[in-house]
Amino acid sequence: MTRRLAEVAKKVGVSEATVSRVLNGKPGVSEPTRQAVLSALDVLGYERPTQLRGERARLVGLVLPELQNPIFPAFAEVIGGALAQLGLTPVLCTQTRGGVSEADYVTLLLQQQVSGVVFAGGLYAQADAPHDHYRQLAERNIPVVLVNAAIEHLGFPAVSCDDAVAVEQAWRHLSSLGHERIGLVLGPADHVPSARKLAAVRAVGHVPDEYVGRAMFSIEGGHAAAARLIDRGVTGFICASDPLALGVVRAARRKGLDVPSRISVVGYDDSALMNCTEPPLTTVRQPIEAMGKAVVELLNAQISGTSVAAEELLFEPELVVRGSTAQAPRL
Repeated sequence: MTRRLAEVAKKVGVSEATVSRVLNGKPGVSEPTRQAVLSALDVLGYERPTQLRGERARLVGLVLPELQNPIFPAFAEVIGGALAQLGLTPVLCTQTRGGVSEADYVTLLLQQQVSGVVFAGGLYAQADAPHDHYRQLAERNIPVVLVNAAIEHLGFPAVSCDDAVAVEQAWRHLSSLGHERIGLVLGPADHVPSARKLAAVRAVGHVPDEYVGRAMFSIEGGHAAAARLIDRGVTGFICASDPLALGVVRAARRKGLDVPSRISVVGYDDSALMNCTEPPLTTVRQPIEAMGKAVVELLNAQISGTSVAAEELLFEPELVVRGSTAQAPRL
């Protein structure tokens, strides 16, 4: 018990006597300090006293599909910082191949009596994936916010970058450079944001099925999909992520084709270091700062007991033109 008091006191920066008053439910402690002590208990893995277990922790689960794609650490930094300003402690839950699943993380978060959960990418964006753990959160009235497009009928608010506007910007850019054989490198067929991107492109231009490549979200996936499309004559690529776009650049080079004089590539996200690649990547920028703050505002409103509509807030993307796009080659 003494060790626990000392560790919690050190974590919060208060005296052991203050921690003891909180644990025993005694007066004389401000509410912010009280909440900080309870959050420290949760973070350090100590059980709350029986009389305090009915309260939700000041913890918020931040569930990410990976950390290799720089866009996810960027979202985590913005969302985590905004949560901390509200006295909420983010708990990072990152999936790994063969490791803890999204559903397992939800179970762990529920055991910790979290105040809410933010999902930034995950199974909610895949129509054919299991979704029972989301329904479990809804049944327990846990505040949840999703980042970017989700399947229908989950009933959670979402904050998204407008996929339709993003690909329209990329399409018009490549078209203005004279590209007529424009292809897409997207995620799996059941991936909702990818489906939105494909529908939006087909609303503004002609994209035959043989110009659409499907891949896992990685450089290797982009490379494999692009190699096939290059053989079919595609000269301009619109990609569903920056790593996919870098895979397209690699595929072109492996075939001895220069980027951008022979192959033009547009990414999506404008994640870290895309201006440092060779060539610097033309991409569509997600407004991460604005989106992250909106996510936390929606989550905090729910935590505070305010009713939040299960609607999707759409944020406008921005085309950032760099060195990976140029005039279409004369064939």
